[in-house]
Amino acid sequence: MNVQKEQDRKKLDDKVLTMPWYVQQFIDYKLPDLSPSTLLEYIRDYETFFNWLRAEGLSAAPDNGKVTLEELEVLRMEDVVSYRLYLTTRRESANSKITVSRKLSSMRSLFHYLSQIAEDDNFYPLLKRNIMAKVEIKRIHKPKDTAAKLKGKILEEDELLEFIGYIMDGYAKDVANNKQALYAHELNKERDACIASLILNSGLRVSEVVNLNVDDLDMNNKMLYVYRKGNNDETFKTPVYFREQARDDLAQYLNLRQSRYKVPKREKALFAALPNGHQEGGRMTKRAIQAMIIKYAKRFGKPYLTVHKLRHSFATDYYLQNDIYKTKEQLGHASTETTEVYAHLTDKTMSEAIERRLEP
Repeated sequence: MNVQKEQDRKKLDDKVLTMPWYVQQFIDYKLPDLSPSTLLEYIRDYETFFNWLRAEGLSAAPDNGKVTLEELEVLRMEDVVSYRLYLTTRRESANSKITVSRKLSSMRSLFHYLSQIAEDDNFYPLLKRNIMAKVEIKRIHKPKDTAAKLKGKILEEDELLEFIGYIMDGYAKDVANNKQALYAHELNKERDACIASLILNSGLRVSEVVNLNVDDLDMNNKMLYVYRKGNNDETFKTPVYFREQARDDLAQYLNLRQSRYKVPKREKALFAALPNGHQEGGRMTKRAIQAMIIKYAKRFGKPYLTVHKLRHSFATDYYLQNDIYKTKEQLGHASTETTEVYAHLTDKTMSEAIERRLEP
């Protein structure tokens, strides 16, 4: 099991104990098919829902673990509408349409299991009435709309190389008066540029980058082996190719990985960090990589750029030279429907390129 999955599995095992017995049963049922990360999101969604039920007086349970099946059975459509309204308008953290759709979808999955699959001792469904079956989940993700939202928020053409170069050299000029920032940059610039380069030259997800070990690299064949999202065989690593630019940046980083980050032999992580006051380095975290990319992006003049948008940037660039099936394979998408985003993005990119060529 990869590092991220191990962490999420532990959190899942802890969180599920706070849920009612029938939710625990549902999680056990889903565990062979869904990743711990996905199921952890399910648990968080149920936590939000049960908290709301108790706050609204729709459950008399003293805690979430005591919410009964009978209380779920008597819910009305107006209660579901009120919950949807709560999700979209609550003051502390209103949710986007996509998030609301996902949270309702996770509820539908639970209610479907309780009413259609799970049985009591007499072979009757655990839930006799399924109010969530009446809830229509509208498709939010349309490739064309997603592409429109990404436009101007990813790197295009020469910007891919420029961003890597900025991390190596340009950033230092912009923080020349900040000694602390300058010191941190001098210490980490090769590693940071290497991470950005690897994503921009392979399309890896941030979780895949975090889980990389040194022995996952095949420099001669410009290939690395990663645990891919959606692959339930936790012993299988998918081969993913990267471009020549990334090989050069990887070689530069690997030459200083040991000396710069004091990585012990037992630590196999490719990308390491050495926290202040520590004698030994360890695996860089997902959050640290995300924060690092945002830091450089803001100074680079792309404030909307995130680590995931680096993946989008690669995919758009890659699709210009390849077909949708090769792009799907390279990115590890489950279907070409997801990859269609880049078809819409590149249509716009190519039309703009034509206009630029026609200009005198």
